[in-house]
Amino acid sequence: MPHMRPLALAGLLSASLAPTSASYLTQARPPAGAAVFAERCAPCHGADGRGGERGPDIVSTPDAARRTPDVIARLVREGVPGGGMPAVPLEPDDVRAVASHVRTLAEAARVAPTWPRVRLALRSGRAVEGLALAVGAADLTLLTASGDLVPVERADISREVALGRAPMPTLAPRADAPQPASGDWPTYNGDVGGNRHSRLAQVTPANVAGLRPAWTYAIPGARNLRTTPLVIGGVMYVTAPNEVHAVDAATGRQIWRVRQPRTPGVIGDAGAGVNRGVAVAGDRLFFVTDDARIVALHRGNGQVLWETRMADFKAHYGATSAPLVVGGLAISGVSGGDEGVRGFVAAFDIATGREVWRTWTVPTRGEPGSETWQGTALEHGCAATWLTGSYDAALDQVLWTTGNPCPDYNGDERKGDNLWSDSVLALDPRTGQRRWHFQFTPHDLNDWDAVQTVIAADLPWEGATRAVLLQANRNGFFYVLDRRTGQLLRATPFVRNLNWATGIGADGRPRRLLDMAPSVRGTTVCPSVEGATNWMSPSFDPARGLYFVQALERCSVFTKSSRGFEPGQSFYGGTTRRVPGETGGKVLRAIEVATGRIAWELPQVGDGDTWAGVLSTASGLVFTGEDDGAFTAVAAADGRRLWRFEANADWRGSPMTYLARERQHIAIAGGGVIYAFSLGSAAQR
Repeated sequence: MPHMRPLALAGLLSASLAPTSASYLTQARPPAGAAVFAERCAPCHGADGRGGERGPDIVSTPDAARRTPDVIARLVREGVPGGGMPAVPLEPDDVRAVASHVRTLAEAARVAPTWPRVRLALRSGRAVEGLALAVGAADLTLLTASGDLVPVERADISREVALGRAPMPTLAPRADAPQPASGDWPTYNGDVGGNRHSRLAQVTPANVAGLRPAWTYAIPGARNLRTTPLVIGGVMYVTAPNEVHAVDAATGRQIWRVRQPRTPGVIGDAGAGVNRGVAVAGDRLFFVTDDARIVALHRGNGQVLWETRMADFKAHYGATSAPLVVGGLAISGVSGGDEGVRGFVAAFDIATGREVWRTWTVPTRGEPGSETWQGTALEHGCAATWLTGSYDAALDQVLWTTGNPCPDYNGDERKGDNLWSDSVLALDPRTGQRRWHFQFTPHDLNDWDAVQTVIAADLPWEGATRAVLLQANRNGFFYVLDRRTGQLLRATPFVRNLNWATGIGADGRPRRLLDMAPSVRGTTVCPSVEGATNWMSPSFDPARGLYFVQALERCSVFTKSSRGFEPGQSFYGGTTRRVPGETGGKVLRAIEVATGRIAWELPQVGDGDTWAGVLSTASGLVFTGEDDGAFTAVAAADGRRLWRFEANADWRGSPMTYLARERQHIAIAGGGVIYAFSLGSAAQR
């Protein structure tokens, strides 16, 4: 699907139909909707609805074609808060009439758009032909008949032939679609094993001071983006809620954008507008929507190939994170883990969208595991699966983490360990069958879900190479597990503010301290409800044996209540608040995996409210967004700050890196903007 203008209504449409002479008495009166539209809407959106100085096109875009009269009426009544359109005070009959008129204008405007078609002869001797979807003074991107996106610099063109204009073709995915190259970033963490560590080494500690902004890309109306961009073949794919954008990875110029309307009535994180990215397999690109659908697009033009509903959003389900592609399956979890859903992981055939398997994370009554839920809470047990999992290629297993049990802070009606909440599950990728699990926090009362990235690594361990799983958990302990069995190998604290347990036993169970449960009066527990870390991505440098993580030194006061499950409401069973007068904050820490000790740390200035993850590179750098809003590079060996860019961003995303036109870029989402950096021309590369 091609470029779409931002969705917003600001008044509404149609030319003034007021009579100019007495002869109007003998003429047909305009429809009521047209008259109201001309008076109240056309000043912003234009007489024909195709946009004006004060409002966007609301009739000829793909967004407009999808809007029903009910959706249009709601926009008129409620406006677009934060989007520049106030609510329009009209009588109900006038609202319905205007909505009907807008639909009439939209139907009349349904003309298939066209794009320039060109043939280019390149100085390399290669020829390429296709639609020019992104055209700039120095470059353009062609969509070929086979569905490839080909970014071209004008300096590389020896001859250009115009071939007229053509509509967007219907594309079919190819079995032999080009595979990602070594400089691409093809998955959420760059590597299916979960490790956000790159082999790219153009940017080094010696030249990182020459890093400069290469480009920025702002997503209209977006804020607090959590997306991690993917880059394949010189094209970057980024998301906002229910949106996917394809941009030139070297310039940030938009190639195409697909946008579906937000879904009214969605609650929780999905309703708040969270989306973390896409997954790619060949020509297919996969993303999830706020109302718990998984959608496949053709990555050449954004054309919808299929969509499948994973769950009913009216039962509080949503979806927020990038799927994971393993073999011929796109695997996804769901959100709603504070709203009383029953969590699951599901796999879908990449060609058809058919569900192949589903693994539940909360048992039903009478099933194995249900004995660990004593009470009535089992029916709304949560344990949502909202973060992208990892794939252990060596052992051919999917590693997926699960969320907290519900209600979050009151365990009276869920006595027991509450399987399989707060766990990592090792799943057979073909069937979803559970091979083993490890539960980090049995009977969690603090919302310390285990939904943090797990990294599959092979390490020297007690004289032999061992397949291990690494995770810094929200409960404050850094875990090393055996990937074959789930056996605990070591667990060590990685924060200082930790008062709920003295350690983790050899059996993997926490050694809890007494009287630390939430209470009616309030109990101060460390780490805080946000956790010692959270979903922000860690990384592991295998050459240095260091695991990098953004840690939070903070406590919370946990309060318990007896409030039960209510449809449409979060199912917390209590509240939390900050500890009065507490001074805590974010600390970037490097953990020595072989010993569990902290090798170095970098305290940050701020209130600890940003959520940037980390990226490490083979050249010895670690990138992160600091709590004061700067984007920073530090030395992997000792944590020294080597470079800063004052973005003043409220970070919610994690950085990544890629090659575009043979130059290494580092990119991160901040606020509503994608920032990309590369070495300046004067810097050594």
